[in-house]
Amino acid sequence: VVYRHNEKLAGGVEFKMMASTLVLFLLIAPANAFIAPSSPRDHRTFIAGANVKSSSALNMGIADSLKSLLGLGGQTFPEPCVMGDESIMSQKSHGTSDTPVQKDLRWACDYDTADRICNFNRHYAEFRGYWATTPFLKEAREQFDAEGEITFYDSNTGKPLFVAPKGRTFEEFAAESKSHGWPSFRDEEVVWENVRCLPDGEAVSVDGTHLGHNLPDFSGSRYCINLVSVAGKPQEVDA
Repeated sequence: VVYRHNEKLAGGVEFKMMASTLVLFLLIAPANAFIAPSSPRDHRTFIAGANVKSSSALNMGIADSLKSLLGLGGQTFPEPCVMGDESIMSQKSHGTSDTPVQKDLRWACDYDTADRICNFNRHYAEFRGYWATTPFLKEAREQFDAEGEITFYDSNTGKPLFVAPKGRTFEEFAAESKSHGWPSFRDEEVVWENVRCLPDGEAVSVDGTHLGHNLPDFSGSRYCINLVSVAGKPQEVDA
């Protein structure tokens, strides 16, 4: 999702920003805001290898359709964002990657969920708030207190993808992530050597790992990322 400052409606309202805000609303709004449930039980659906809340699939699908309708795809995001193209996500030996996810992911992330989201998926996400069901916050806080930052590694390759927080406190990083439901990173926290953003906003690794999406807000680019995509351990370096 992206907007252009020179595309304005009467009264100075920026159309692209309005559209971006609407798409973001659709991503975070509960599914029953759009569809009445057929039973009183909580609806769940099998997405990306896990029994997750249907709101993730429903809202992500609605958002994708709306982006297409409003012509929000095919954009170029401002620097320092590094753009990539569809060739990165071409079919390889294991979905869009050459290797499955690591067996022992950090923060007790589920292997099957991670492998499907990282390697066999372009649109769906772990359910909103998934990261809060893991030991992530506690362990990340401990790592931050000890080292001053947390490095997030590709769940497939072990390459560093994000280093956070930068330019803000741990509390600010955690609060923004909690408010959106997924770990949220800013431009200065991205390891651009290993990350690319596609014209439709999809955030991917240079090796074909699906990470999440760039959903800009009034503060700039915001990378809404699946925890299972960045739960890898550092790649081993040959001596």
